[in-house]
Amino acid sequence: MSWNLQASADRDPGGVVIFGGSAGSALTDKICKYLDLPRGRATISRFPDGETLVKVEDDVRGKDCFVVQSTSPPVNDNLMELLIFIDCLRRASAKRITAVIPYYGYARQDRKSEGRTPITAKLVANMLSKAGVNRVLTMNLHADQIQGFFDIPVDHLTAAPVLAQHFQSRHLQDAVLVSPDVGNIKFGNDFASRIGGELAVIHKRRIAGDEAVAVRIIGDVKGKRVMMFDDMITTAGTVAEAAKLVREHGATGIYVGATHGVFAGPALERLEAARLTEIVVTDTIPLRAEIVERLKNLTVLSVAELVGEAIRRIHEHRSVSALFC
Repeated sequence: MSWNLQASADRDPGGVVIFGGSAGSALTDKICKYLDLPRGRATISRFPDGETLVKVEDDVRGKDCFVVQSTSPPVNDNLMELLIFIDCLRRASAKRITAVIPYYGYARQDRKSEGRTPITAKLVANMLSKAGVNRVLTMNLHADQIQGFFDIPVDHLTAAPVLAQHFQSRHLQDAVLVSPDVGNIKFGNDFASRIGGELAVIHKRRIAGDEAVAVRIIGDVKGKRVMMFDDMITTAGTVAEAAKLVREHGATGIYVGATHGVFAGPALERLEAARLTEIVVTDTIPLRAEIVERLKNLTVLSVAELVGEAIRRIHEHRSVSALFC
């Protein structure tokens, strides 16, 4: 028996393939355009009972594969799709599988805040590892310590450079950065170092999971244009209360920036009532048409180049952290 082996160059065992899930399709196209790569072909379908089927149409044997999928609403569907995608690539003999999760769902449940409750951020990490992922690339985790829930490499990006560049282009005079809560001071300091200006902090008290009350502000915002940054806007309770407080203290304009625009529950009503000058989010989560139509002051920035460059560096075994130096 004789074997007709192709040249290794023709087989391209070291190639990179980028796939996009249902919640990462538009971002995947932008990433592939930045990297000048064709998008990996895959078919995602549903059985009549709701089960997800993923079929990869490209040969991935020996390839460096990346799957772009945010675990955003519907969270469980998108998470399950990502797990199935990973299992599919593993069984197709991919050399390495990197889960690119721009928005990591279940991140709020990163500890036991009371008895008899789960730590789902850790559970999701276990599920991804068990499915066969070799590496995770994510952005602005709700809690930095979630990186430690993985026993595989995690590259944790921040959208701060993208958001900071946008606000720098606005050339806002008399600006002050306001952290909407004490736990967000580190995020606020990052922007203060990039943009410059003073930093103020709002002390809030959470009444329920979707409701928070701003109690007092530490710092001076009178006659200033306020810029508030957070990792995400979910129900917008924190943003709405903070906006009300800084306006009462004499702020002349309120600009809100966040990496993830979740916009769940009463978020749209609260943001409309808050009378914000501008709301800026990134495209880590695909936005519903209703959100874009109703929020006339909404600006959506793309993180495709940042994520694309991180993918390039991971594939070439170069430093990712150097992107933020």
